[in-house]
Amino acid sequence: MIFLTAFVTGLLSSLHCVGMCGPIALSTPVVGNKALQVFSSKLVYNIGRIIVYGFLGFLFGTFGAGLKIAGLQQSVSIAAGILMVFMAFINTNHFERFFGKITHKFISTFFAKLVHQKTYTALLSIGLLNGLLPCGFVYLALLGAVSTQNVLHGTVFMVLFGFGTLPLMLTVSIAGNFVKQTTRTWIRKLLPFFVFILGCLFILRGLNLGIPYLSPEINKSIQIDPNCE
Repeated sequence: MIFLTAFVTGLLSSLHCVGMCGPIALSTPVVGNKALQVFSSKLVYNIGRIIVYGFLGFLFGTFGAGLKIAGLQQSVSIAAGILMVFMAFINTNHFERFFGKITHKFISTFFAKLVHQKTYTALLSIGLLNGLLPCGFVYLALLGAVSTQNVLHGTVFMVLFGFGTLPLMLTVSIAGNFVKQTTRTWIRKLLPFFVFILGCLFILRGLNLGIPYLSPEINKSIQIDPNCE
């Protein structure tokens, strides 16, 4: 259930990605002129993004695992859900602008050098840098990675999130911005409702109600022996 949520989150948030990262995807160089070379070039760029998402998932999954060891299984899921609900009612552009000021100059310097290099290494590097750009929906997915409280699961969660963004981002980078502005605006208006529902699901998951898939019973992995002194 949680992994399906990761993929669907990426799929729905890809329209937001098109608006934020579309210009970068369109400006990436192509190695060769044949159709297969164009496809492989854009694919390598997108793989770079997903690699970074997976690495971030590893880091945040490790953090979540530490919280699990501390006996905070339920609290983490509920806290992540509350933050998601909060994000549904605010403009994530504020977060992106704040962190963008910190990362923009650093990333843009390297990006300017790489965009003129028509090599797969340059394309992969651009994708890696793109994965570090501030994005409200990446932050949302990272909350999900933390709530898995597992290093492997956190990594898989973010990789699946990345693959969810792949179909539209890959299509846009190859065919251009084919999605009408009115359609993008309409779907973006629906995204906060999806984020709200997602947050409620994480809260429900943390309540430990014993409902299969929705709120499974959390078995504490660490038991403290009362006889130990």
